Amino acid sequence: MSTRERILDAAAEILRTRGVAHATTKEIAQASEVSEPTLYKYFGDKERLLLAVLEERLPGLSRISIRPGEGGVEANLAELAHAVLDFYQRSIPMLAALLSDPQRMAAHRVAMSRHGGGPERAVTPFAAYLKAEQTLGRVAPDADPDAAASLLVGACFQEAFLRYYAEGPGAEAAPRTFAEALARAVVRPLL
Repeated sequence: MSTRERILDAAAEILRTRGVAHATTKEIAQASEVSEPTLYKYFGDKERLLLAVLEERLPGLSRISIRPGEGGVEANLAELAHAVLDFYQRSIPMLAALLSDPQRMAAHRVAMSRHGGGPERAVTPFAAYLKAEQTLGRVAPDADPDAAASLLVGACFQEAFLRYYAEGPGAEAAPRTFAEALARAVVRPLL
């Protein structure tokens, strides 16, 4: 296993159990059996490491291959919603403590912006997909893809948060039927 992979594996485990606000790069370096300078050589800073963990260890939407014009719009959105539900359910424990520390949240927001990350990125692929389907005539011309995408992603986040709140980080994954119901509720008015 490469040094980078060892760092990512250690970081994913530590961030999952301790959260980004409490985990340290020193702790991650020790767990991956590298020096802190080596960790920084690969990732630059803690936020870049967090982004790599989110993108590579909790792939979410990157694992989905949906093309506009193929399959049904509702089924495609259900697939996207299921992936984002899974992503949120696994990432909320990592990020939850940031909400209680306004200074840390502000610093995190600046760092994520610098690296092209942040929660607003979740809506973009949904909206882009719906706009492409709209161009193909499979979504009504008067539909608002941005609003529909925000509603769907927001509902996914809410469900993941509620599961975390009720059951903690080991909460059972949201069932696929829930993602399908969300997609159906959002899509039917768009068609």
